[in-house]
Amino acid sequence: MFDLTPARAAVVRAVADTLLPPAPGLPAGSEGVDLDQFAAAVRAQPAGAQAEFGQLLDLLGQPVVGLTWLGPLRPFAQLSAAQREELLQSWAASRLPPLRKGFQALRKLCLFLYYGGSRPGRPAAWDALGYPGPADAPTDTARPLETLRPRVDTTYDCDVLVVGSGAGGGVVAGELAAAGFDVLVLEKGPYYHGRDFTQRETDMMGALYDARGTLGTHDGGVGILAGSCLGGGTTVNWAGAFRTPDYVLEEWAHEHQAPHFTGPDFQQSLDAVSETLGVNTDYARHNGQNQALWDGSRRLGQDVKLIPRNERNLDGSDAHFRALGYSSLGDGHGHKQGTLNTYLPLAARHGARLLADARVERITRAHGRAAGAEAVYAPADGPAVRVQVRARCVVVAAGAIQTPALLLRSGLRHPHLGRHLHLHPTLIVAAQYPWAMHSWHGPSMSVVNDAHTRRHGTNFGVKLETPPIHPGLLSTVLPWLSGAQHREMMAGAAHLGSFIALTRDRDGGRVRVDRQGAPLIDYTLSDFDRGNLLAGVRAAAEIHAAAGAHTIYLPHGTLPILKAENGALCHPERLAQLPHLGWRPNQFGLYSAHQMSTARMGGDAATHPVRITGETVELPGLYVADGAAFPACSGVNPMLTIMGLAHYTAQGLKATLPVAARAVAVQ
Repeated sequence: MFDLTPARAAVVRAVADTLLPPAPGLPAGSEGVDLDQFAAAVRAQPAGAQAEFGQLLDLLGQPVVGLTWLGPLRPFAQLSAAQREELLQSWAASRLPPLRKGFQALRKLCLFLYYGGSRPGRPAAWDALGYPGPADAPTDTARPLETLRPRVDTTYDCDVLVVGSGAGGGVVAGELAAAGFDVLVLEKGPYYHGRDFTQRETDMMGALYDARGTLGTHDGGVGILAGSCLGGGTTVNWAGAFRTPDYVLEEWAHEHQAPHFTGPDFQQSLDAVSETLGVNTDYARHNGQNQALWDGSRRLGQDVKLIPRNERNLDGSDAHFRALGYSSLGDGHGHKQGTLNTYLPLAARHGARLLADARVERITRAHGRAAGAEAVYAPADGPAVRVQVRARCVVVAAGAIQTPALLLRSGLRHPHLGRHLHLHPTLIVAAQYPWAMHSWHGPSMSVVNDAHTRRHGTNFGVKLETPPIHPGLLSTVLPWLSGAQHREMMAGAAHLGSFIALTRDRDGGRVRVDRQGAPLIDYTLSDFDRGNLLAGVRAAAEIHAAAGAHTIYLPHGTLPILKAENGALCHPERLAQLPHLGWRPNQFGLYSAHQMSTARMGGDAATHPVRITGETVELPGLYVADGAAFPACSGVNPMLTIMGLAHYTAQGLKATLPVAARAVAVQ
């Protein structure tokens, strides 16, 4: 396990002070970076990544680090401030991948902890940005769900074990429990409710996201956001409830021999989950950047529409509008209708048992079938205990990263298991506007531009949407060229509007496991997908200009800047130079909030690890019901498609799995 020794801590403080030099009214980086949270973030990584991080800090603590930038042979902390900055700039632009990876890892973590509020109290940086911090606190109410809390090693019996509680697992649990099955849900993350959602980025990213929000590809080139809490991704997503495009369903049906995707039963499942979630477009207003996406797209004559969202009980008040901006950090007010507020309560009302903070180590077998699971329950307030589950059927819905990792740990060896990883790779195009945007309030995403989703007659292209904007994550996506330059960009945060170019990627990656069974993620952006992504960047820049922005920041580590006047780019020809920049990992910021297709469903058992019923090819009685089962990526925010697929899979289980007498816990 990673050890933040005093020598390594001194290096971290020196790096933080270099990335974030003191400024009037602003403390140096080391004063805003909590070292305990720094160490916790590193320890959330696989063992190999922890070792790499330790070696990185050790290198910076030795004179030999001078050889990496042809500078003085002195430890990093003994260099002058200018020399330290020059070293980091050298690493950022290095031709050596390990140096770029090391720089980006340090940059992202230090900036996020500083601006995200890792130290107690209100960070001074928030005042400099004009950021108000957490909105109105929710009412303090009792937790509506009871969760199991075993204090000794325990065995549970059930009809159906569901691993995961998000868009897939939550729906399966609710549907099967309501049908009379004895259901047990195991969730790796914690149960948060109401005021547990503090709306502080460092608190909530650390508690509600996989790997404390630091999940990424093995080479560090793609940052990955994946929910890891009760309710899974539906607790922390941006509340976009997109139906699967017809052309995608037709592709899945024909190219993957999965005809149910174009049949009436799957559409009925989409209808059912949409009704349960209260999907609607009845919100009263947009925040600044969504309004800009709407206005700029319309002025250019491009296809733009409202995004259906799964929220209820909004009254149009300023308080509700402010609160919507924080739902990616958990919705303490209960407006967002994720599984935490819908299908999990349904399951509990019908007797389902919920166990949070429980990491499933492997699926067990008996008589050639899935027979349960072995897990470790590790609550924050007590010692870890072992949990054994005996089940007649196991449904895995742990997400497209953790689901294949669990199946691989459990001995499944289908040649396509873990492959075909799709990420909807995303770039962020930010711009400065003459007026305040305050994009941290209001629905994170309420407008989508679909003018570029099917480029060159294919099913592949790019959508333009908007991301949540809070200082911690914002600081990590804005390129760092120097401490002063980054401070200046962050100072304009209140006037910043951001669009995302979200690509339906044709070419995928892979999830493997290390010796400890932790997932390792490999993904390289192909030339084909990069071409679509850069077309989205160009479109986003033009829309920013049409909406009234005066300065547009292009998403590359060299920070190309475009100026705009009177609704048009001053030098649009500069966009043509984008493909000629370096696009190797860690030369630009690439992100993913959607992971799919690592245990894909289809009619050909040789190339699809999961049958169209959801059952795995290799192990009867073991089902997959999450985004991992997508035949290919959805091309839209996948929550509703996952829920529809889980609902469809649950109907099949109801028809094939007889209801047995209720089981009991055995200690």
